[in-house]
Amino acid sequence: MINFTMPENFEGVQFCAELEAAGVKINRNTSPLIDAERLFWLDIAAKDQDKAQAVLDAHIPKPQAEPTIEEKLASVGLTIPDLKTALGI
Repeated sequence: MINFTMPENFEGVQFCAELEAAGVKINRNTSPLIDAERLFWLDIAAKDQDKAQAVLDAHIPKPQAEPTIEEKLASVGLTIPDLKTALGI
């Protein structure tokens, strides 16, 4: 059994179907198992761990980059020259 950290709003049955589509053989009699620490356990071969992690990683949202000052100003219809003018710079 190999454990993985489970992301929020995770659907184990869907994940298992995606793993099988990726060629990872899962023992459905003992997998999936989710413990009290939100670890997701799969009975798969050790050689398939990286494949399973790649499928899991596809479900983890990527952090959004913080908008630039230009983007924040543009969201309210302004530019940096507009701001400089308003501030008297």
